[in-house]
Amino acid sequence: MKNPLRILIVEDEMVIGANISLQLSKFGYEVTGIVPRGEEALVHVRENQPDIVLLDINLKGSIDGIQTAEIMQKEHNIPVIYLTANADDAHFNRAKATHPYAFISKPYKTLDLKRAIELTASRMQSVSFAEIHKTSDIHALKDKSSFVLTDSIFVRNHDKMVKIIVKDIYYIEAERNYCRIFSRDKEYLLVMTLKDMSEKLPKGHFVRVHRSYIVNVEHVDEVTLSHIAVAKKAIPLSKSFRNDLMNVLQTI
Repeated sequence: MKNPLRILIVEDEMVIGANISLQLSKFGYEVTGIVPRGEEALVHVRENQPDIVLLDINLKGSIDGIQTAEIMQKEHNIPVIYLTANADDAHFNRAKATHPYAFISKPYKTLDLKRAIELTASRMQSVSFAEIHKTSDIHALKDKSSFVLTDSIFVRNHDKMVKIIVKDIYYIEAERNYCRIFSRDKEYLLVMTLKDMSEKLPKGHFVRVHRSYIVNVEHVDEVTLSHIAVAKKAIPLSKSFRNDLMNVLQTI
């Protein structure tokens, strides 16, 4: 299922906010809103949580962009990209303490905006497999280590990063130095070996069943000595991976 990244724009100059929104839409992203104040951004995030927040540092109102990020991060683990026309050391050091994913200087360039979003999405994908997140959209897997991860991964699709819901992935097939993700409504081709993909995916959710296949155990409909059925697809089952699959299925 194709799910574009959802991005909130917090910018008190509405002409700039509207222009950024237009550019993001052209890139294929979804803009959840354009808000001019930090207080409004906090309400928006609670009610309509985005994947990324584009946040102007110099906001009007009782709190600036950096204070907004500090408050938001107490409740949510949402990547922040700062927009700033003020690059002095004091502002930079305050902003750096909130661990932003990127800075974009104003007046911004379209290419800088595009690259900042893509790099942030790529980093989000890596973080989602490496860290335990305490957010409202986490998904606890039923394995012995109680591993916790976000419920989605990000992959490059043409010239943008898109979000794929983990539960919508059926299986992944190797194609030499590439691997193809088969999800509920769409296929994605990644420049990554199946071995590398296997190391990134959660073991309690995805299992390697053949040198050329990884499956999502939630979608396994049938297991025989020679193959398994996933979404009406017969996938070969190797003897060397059979025990791994059975061990995981028994814990569900």
